Formats: sequence, C-alpha cells, structure tokens
Amino acid sequence: MNRDAATVLTGLDAARDEIENRYRDLHAHPELGMSEHRTAALAVTALRDYGYDITTGIGGTGVTGVLHNGPGPTVLLRADMDALPVKEATGLPYASTATVDRDGDPQPVMHACGHDVHIACLLGCARLMAEARHAWHGTIIALLQPSEENGDGARAMVADGLTEKIPAPDVVLGQHVLPYPAGTVGTCPGPFLSAADSLRVTLHGRGAHGSQPQASVDPVVMAAMCILRLQTVVSRELAPTTRAVVTVGSIHAGTGPNLIPDDAVLEINIRTYEPQVREHILNAIERIVRAEATGAGAPREPEFERITTFPATVNDPETTRRVAAAFTTAFGAAAHTIEPQTASEDISEIPAAFGVPFTYWGLGGTDPAAFAEAVERGTLFQDIPVNHSSRFAPVPQPTLDTGVTALVVAALAWLGTGNPPPGTGQPRHDMGRSAT
Repeated sequence: MNRDAATVLTGLDAARDEIENRYRDLHAHPELGMSEHRTAALAVTALRDYGYDITTGIGGTGVTGVLHNGPGPTVLLRADMDALPVKEATGLPYASTATVDRDGDPQPVMHACGHDVHIACLLGCARLMAEARHAWHGTIIALLQPSEENGDGARAMVADGLTEKIPAPDVVLGQHVLPYPAGTVGTCPGPFLSAADSLRVTLHGRGAHGSQPQASVDPVVMAAMCILRLQTVVSRELAPTTRAVVTVGSIHAGTGPNLIPDDAVLEINIRTYEPQVREHILNAIERIVRAEATGAGAPREPEFERITTFPATVNDPETTRRVAAAFTTAFGAAAHTIEPQTASEDISEIPAAFGVPFTYWGLGGTDPAAFAEAVERGTLFQDIPVNHSSRFAPVPQPTLDTGVTALVVAALAWLGTGNPPPGTGQPRHDMGRSAT
C-alpha cells in the first residue's frame, strides 16, 4: 500500500465501530426508491459532521457532499441508497421489519442488493479523507443517489441540475457488493454491467366461456406461443458468442378456470452489452409478438410499453487500469479481474452528464469460507445467496473494511500527494450517452 493510502487508512481502526453500526442501522431501516428520506438525512448528518458542503434534495432525495482541499483533481465517489420490495429471510438480529412502500401502503422492504454496504463504505471513506487532509490534494465529492433499482435516480439528479450544483469532476468512481468472497475487489475494463430494458406487452383477444372456445380468440394461448418463440431470439438469431438474455418474468391473464379472458399481459426483460444487439432483440420481440397476434386472428394489435431502461456500464479502460494498479498495490492477490456481469446499473448517467471517464468495480461480500466450501461442493448457486435474494446479507467484515479501503485507494490514485501536479493528468473524455 502506498504512503498516502496508509496515512489515510490509519483512521480506520477508530472509525470501524461507527461504520459497522451505521451499516446495521441502514440494513434495519431500508427505504424504496425516491422515499429514502431517513437514509438521506443520515448521510447529511454524517457528511456535515465531517466538514463537507452539503446539497440536498437533488432529483428528489439525492445528496452531495463536497470537500475542497487545495488545488488538484476532483474525484466523485457515488453510492446508491434505495432498497427493494422484498421480505427479508436472513434471520439477522438487525434484519429489516420495514413494511411500508413509498405511498405508505403495506409492503415488505429490504436492502437485498447491498446498497446499505455502499452507503456505509462511502461515508466511512468520507470521514477518513476529511481526517487526513495532509495526505491528499484536490476535491472529493460524495454523491448518494436515489432510486437506482428503478433506473431513474441518476437521470433525476441530472435533470434537477446536478452539473450546476457541484464542481465538475475529473473522474467518477463507484463499487457494488457482489456474492464473491469478502475481502476481494474485482475490476473490469470496458463493458462490465449489461444494459437492461423491461417491456410490458398486452395481447388483445376475445373473451368467452371456457366451454365455448370457438367463440374466443384466446390471449392465453397467444401469450404461451409468444413465450416459447421468444426463447429462440438469443439461441437462434444471435451468434453463440454474443452475450444476451431474454426473460419473460411475468404473465397475467384471466380470473377463473372456465373464463377465457380478453387480454393477457407479459412483462419481458432483456440484457445486452452492445447497442446493435439491444436493437435487434427489441425489434425481434415486437416482430414475434405481432406475428403471433396476427396468426391468432387477434381483434386488435398488441401494445408495447417500456417500463425501465438502464444503460450499459462500460468502464473507461485507462481509468480502470489506473484503479486496478492501485488495488494491486493495496490488496495484492485479493485484487483481480472480474468478468462482465448481466446485472444493470445507472451510474454511467452521472459521468455522461459531465463528459468524464468512470470506472465501477465489484466488492466481495460473501463469507470466504462458505464461498470456498460451496465451490468445492459444486453448489455455489444453490448455497450462496445472490443480490435481490431475500437471504442476501453481506458479512460486515471484512466487507466494510475492504469497501472503505477500495474507495480511499481509488480516490488517491488521483488525489494522492505523489500524483502528477494538477493539469498534467489524463484529459477528460466525451462519454456521451451511446452506452444505452
């Protein structure tokens, strides 16, 4: 570990209890996207105590904290805040018992994707950087984003004038806890997380009594044919080396066994890495659904509604190499290259708005011994809960120490006293929005 990082991280022992307690508190009090009021208030209190200049309510519940420390680069560190509508089944003493959605209606809520880890690590990093200003120069921005799970939080912050409310960063950095061994970090240059599109498709038929199917145009049969045919898009229309997923995750039709309904609704999710593959699949879905409706003699054309859209997370190669080198120095063999993931994120909307490079890495959160045992048994996917599972619960340590350390080390790759003087670093890149 280099001298600057070692200096900043001397404060970790004193901060550890605060970081761990904050993580457990956040886990026990999850909030859904755009209703993260308690979470945002907690972040504001912490950042203000550390001496950061605060801006609140950006894009709803978004928070930024800015700490100026002389001339130098500006580094933005981002964490997401929202939880998921999942009933927790971890059995932890700090398990969530929250049962209220954003409208105040009953709904189990859980931090089933590790955003509580992200917040705790970012605030821990913010504290350590504030306490060791002699070890770095420049400006650090802590950004806590709402509603990542819905894919609209980063866009909302940008639409609400984020680029005018904080200094323009030179680089954006972030991390996501994943079901890899705790204590490890994984970087991936280029495409890391897939783009995601979710569609709602309504097939229109003609309802009838179940005993008189000849009077109907059965939308349930139509839907079944679509589901089967959609499974051939990836397997028969794309090259075997192309990475893509098409999932029909929901089907709703009818109200009873002897009633043929008028309509059937499919909800479809696609995951892609390349814009041309994304467009091909979206067009194929519409082509197949329309053809099945025509073949069934549907009385009306099917309807297509876009529910959510996430851009692909494409890490800047040079920025990623810089962070990976810093991680190798800090973590040794625990730093590795991670393969692309088919999960999705909206972090790239933020650097795109500023026209700057970014990188986003994976943080292990699974008990290392349990992970190794599951690999040896060949039961990794059965035994290790993944993100969005009701049993997903990263082990507090060494996950939190590693997450805080990773953010500090990555930030210091730009802000450390041993880096080139301001103005001699890498130029900004026009990232645009082509990743979507």
